Amino acid sequence: MSEDWTTKYGTRRVRRDPPTLDEAIFAAMGITEDLEQQAEIAASLMGMPLDAVQSEVKKASRSAVRTTRVIAGEQGAQRSIVVERKVSRRIVGNDKRVGA
Repeated sequence: MSEDWTTKYGTRRVRRDPPTLDEAIFAAMGITEDLEQQAEIAASLMGMPLDAVQSEVKKASRSAVRTTRVIAGEQGAQRSIVVERKVSRRIVGNDKRVGA
């Protein structure tokens, strides 16, 4: 699917692709944990029948369970780890731009 329009610089085109089934299932897994609701969400995103998507959701949920990792603390309790990245904005005093 693409859409064309004319600008003063010429014709522009935007390509719009629907998500793949794996992407739709991944998005549905992020929204809810219920497998039936995941299948409904993925089917609506893809425009596919619910029966075709349900088997793929079950396969994806089995593989997602195996890849889950839990970090245990000293007493065996679970703990959360938050990773934040801060972007530093340094202003350089000798930054001379030509033609600005």
